[in-house]
Amino acid sequence: MVAMIDSLLTVTPDAREKIDGVRTFNDFPEAVLRVRVVGRDGPRFQYEIALEDPRDRAETDLAIDTDGLTVVVDAESAADLAGAQIELDPAITGGGLRIENPNEGWQDPLARAVQEVLDRQINPGVGSHGGMVSLVDVRDGTAYMRFGGGCQGCAAVDVTLKQGVETAVRAAVPSISAIVDVTDHEAGDNPYYRHGH
Repeated sequence: MVAMIDSLLTVTPDAREKIDGVRTFNDFPEAVLRVRVVGRDGPRFQYEIALEDPRDRAETDLAIDTDGLTVVVDAESAADLAGAQIELDPAITGGGLRIENPNEGWQDPLARAVQEVLDRQINPGVGSHGGMVSLVDVRDGTAYMRFGGGCQGCAAVDVTLKQGVETAVRAAVPSISAIVDVTDHEAGDNPYYRHGH
């Protein structure tokens, strides 16, 4: 039995038109729209949006039926999607779907404070070198960060972390006792400073 809920998320008319067009094009008018939170990239969720066979629904799925379209959400994603809206994204050629979600952002006040330091103090500076620093998580007073762009694979990343990021974050958010770099620096494609130079 599939649980039915009416107020979990909504679909805008232009997004609905796009979904119906894809269902018609694929000759699969009974396809349901699966929406799932599959991860997180800093404060933003990563989503999977796909049409699927209605027989693939699990008993624990939540379903929203709106005028001939069923949107299916797994129970684990439901809280993160409450109040979200599926919209047409005009930035995608041909029109793709995007999710506007009021639940994005850090719910934890400590993580929000660290994110604010990154947004206001750190990223404007490292951005001038083509880099960026993302907050991955905050647990037990430790902030986990990922360096991207020109910071990924950069020989000066240790200096940036210790003298820049760590100093600024610990000064603004004294509850943070440690900062851990979780970046795979070996995968960096275009660091501003290259190793060995």
